[in-house]
Amino acid sequence: MEQQSVLDKMKFRARQLKSNLIILNLSYSDPRVKWYAKLFTLCVVAYAFSPIDLIPDFIPILGYLDDLIIVPLGIFLALKMLPKDVIEENRAKAQEIKSKPKNWITATLFIAVWVLLAIWVSMFIYTRFF
Repeated sequence: MEQQSVLDKMKFRARQLKSNLIILNLSYSDPRVKWYAKLFTLCVVAYAFSPIDLIPDFIPILGYLDDLIIVPLGIFLALKMLPKDVIEENRAKAQEIKSKPKNWITATLFIAVWVLLAIWVSMFIYTRFF
């Protein structure tokens, strides 16, 4: 019984995070939001919707750190920066939206960064040791 309760709480939190991400996605283009809040919100949304993580998941412990701490903290801070009326309006809109948007531009950017980093490390190792 206790384990079911914990699982239900985790499912609720996951749905709440997804809903908050949709709210942020709708809010960053609102003209009532200040520029610094728009920028921060855009960064949080882009990172959360990106299929590529800053720290890959295959790295033990650190790989899941961004999913468990960084993304929820970013969502929390972004929501604190937004005006309450903007959040409430977009909360109603978020109820209607079922699928999450895909941010292919951000995904491409993260892939490019990792590829360039891999090329740089490979060239460094090759010139240093061969």
